[in-house]
Amino acid sequence: MKIKWMAIPILAAAMQACTGGTAQKKDNEIAEIPVLKLTEQDTSLSFDYVADIQAYRNVDIRSRTHGFIDKVLVDEGEKVHKGQLLFQLNDREHVIALNKAKANLASALSAANIAQVELERITTLVDKKVISPSELSLGEARLSEAEAQIKTAKAMIDDANQKLSYSRIRSPFNGTIDRIPLKAGSLIDEGALLTTISDTKEMYAYFDITENEYLQFTRNGKGRFEQNKSVKLILSDGSAYPIAGKIQTHENAFSGNTGSIAFRAVFANPKNILKHGASGKVELDSKLAGSILIPQKSVFEIQDKNYVFVVGKDNTVKMKSFVPKLRLPGFFVCASGLNPGETIVYEGIQNIRDGAVIKPVYTSDKSLLAKK
Repeated sequence: MKIKWMAIPILAAAMQACTGGTAQKKDNEIAEIPVLKLTEQDTSLSFDYVADIQAYRNVDIRSRTHGFIDKVLVDEGEKVHKGQLLFQLNDREHVIALNKAKANLASALSAANIAQVELERITTLVDKKVISPSELSLGEARLSEAEAQIKTAKAMIDDANQKLSYSRIRSPFNGTIDRIPLKAGSLIDEGALLTTISDTKEMYAYFDITENEYLQFTRNGKGRFEQNKSVKLILSDGSAYPIAGKIQTHENAFSGNTGSIAFRAVFANPKNILKHGASGKVELDSKLAGSILIPQKSVFEIQDKNYVFVVGKDNTVKMKSFVPKLRLPGFFVCASGLNPGETIVYEGIQNIRDGAVIKPVYTSDKSLLAKK
């Protein structure tokens, strides 16, 4: 019995020693951690900006007079050419005004002829000293008045012709007719919207970029933003528009509310795929020469500073801070603090601590390689 009681503590001690050895072995086990060797490379960055797509020309067709619509000579979605008659308004009122103006002109011309004949008669009588010279001045005044009436009548004719032309509404340029809200027989007022016409042979894409991005592009463009820079257009369904566009111009001031500046790119639209008012994204590329890219998964923050774990020659990791130049989706562009050739922990930073020894497994970040 005594032997049995003594065997129990001996067995327990042996088990404890065995367990402790296993635990010690686990503590001393070196973890395999993916690492990345930093390199300096020329980098191509892609930026997407929400774009407002507008037609090269998009004009509201409005009535310049009141009246009834007699005829609608086009249909919605129809292509029209410059000068084509679109709407015919009732012109009876303007025809009457024109005829009245013409009658007034005829009357003024007749009055002027009478005044001219009268002036000639008065001139003869004055020369013969039959009547007073003051009668001559009176005759000349009557003739001047009649000539003024002629000018007034001609102006009335021009005005009547102009208003009569308002009853015939024509296309200002080649384009496509939009919706026609008012039909034949409708009574309209001056300024009523009849339709809209769009010239979509070329399309404008307006987009805003931030001041920091503008400065970045300017530096890469050697002092100014690169004019005629090629850009891509991504449509609302995610597909790429098949024709590349070019930046034409931009505003000369930053918005006080958003801190951004508006740019305009132009896209050819031979197949009329793009429509006025459509939405999409402009994809703009920029190049950074000699940049060090750091995956976002390799970075952690402490008190608003950015750190990575740098792997030393003895495979000991140490925290090291760096200053980012740009923070973009998925990665940082390093401004200072890290150098080409240094090796950093690629992922798993939450599982290690400063001073730990690791077994590095070298890898490459395909997303970074895609930025080249």
